[in-house]
Amino acid sequence: MNPVKEQNTNILLAEDDDDDYYVFSLAVEEIPYTVILSRAENGEILMKLLDEKVPDILFLDLLMPCQDGRQCLRAIRSNQKFDHLPVIIYSSLSDLVNVEYCYREGSNLFVIKPTTIAELKDLLEKILSIDWKKTLYYPTKTKFVLNER
Repeated sequence: MNPVKEQNTNILLAEDDDDDYYVFSLAVEEIPYTVILSRAENGEILMKLLDEKVPDILFLDLLMPCQDGRQCLRAIRSNQKFDHLPVIIYSSLSDLVNVEYCYREGSNLFVIKPTTIAELKDLLEKILSIDWKKTLYYPTKTKFVLNER
């Protein structure tokens, strides 16, 4: 694991909930990585932003208006332009149906929204320690959900 990355990591968070975005942004500020955080408030905006610029990592909420995360994931994985984009599901949903769907449709990891900033910071540090530019990390199904409850 790399303790500190010198380069910027562009993260796009697809999240419609203002409080969840605020907590995520607080956690990003407290980790030892340089992160440029952008936000898409719904699936329609997400797809427009992805067409303009592909981020280094996408955190994708499943419950969003206009286009939900499941629809966005399917659209992203069906477009070769996004083949090298790590997609991390970031959701309060943790049921097996959604986890299985996201695994099958090609997301790279599944993160259940943590209840504390400290837990979120730990998860972000784990995710950002992966060298996504060298290899697109696809864990086994047993390691797909980072923080099972």
